[in-house]
Amino acid sequence: MSIPVIHQTDLIVGRSVKLRNVKTDDAAFIVALRTNEKKGRFISTTSDDIKAQEKWIEGYLKSEGQAYFIITDLEDIPFGTVRIYDQQQDSFCWGSWVIHEDAPPHFAIESALLVYHYALKLGFTSAHFDVRKGNHSVIRFHERFGAVRQKETEDDVLFTISKDSIQHSMNKFKKLIEPFVLRR
Repeated sequence: MSIPVIHQTDLIVGRSVKLRNVKTDDAAFIVALRTNEKKGRFISTTSDDIKAQEKWIEGYLKSEGQAYFIITDLEDIPFGTVRIYDQQQDSFCWGSWVIHEDAPPHFAIESALLVYHYALKLGFTSAHFDVRKGNHSVIRFHERFGAVRQKETEDDVLFTISKDSIQHSMNKFKKLIEPFVLRR
């Protein structure tokens, strides 16, 4: 069995959410989202320098081994970000998952389902990720999906989730990701 590879893709389309590859024009949106006092509490600190974010995106677009998406509605209105990275054999990490407070409630679950669907299509069989200890709603979200706590650090809860648990959740919420379209 070959080891899967994370790669950038232009667009992933679900029922009402799209994940599109980030572009430099997204820098101001990303900075505003990540520096929002409420949303930025549980993520790594981000500079408010839009030019620095543009430079980071330029580097990302030339990189391999990660995929960084803007979460939009079907009209391309941005509502959040999510990233796939830190491949460890057939496990991927996902994070940088920040959704604007004005997003429709189902955007969180649909964007998570699209991330998992894409990762399974790439051939991954599990995921690993961490959540800040105080982020109780996101911890509950992942545990409802079948993620299992592996350990804790001073700041984070570290999780893994198996392919079976991912597929169980995808079957449970199948209507939220159909139709699934992937464009490279």
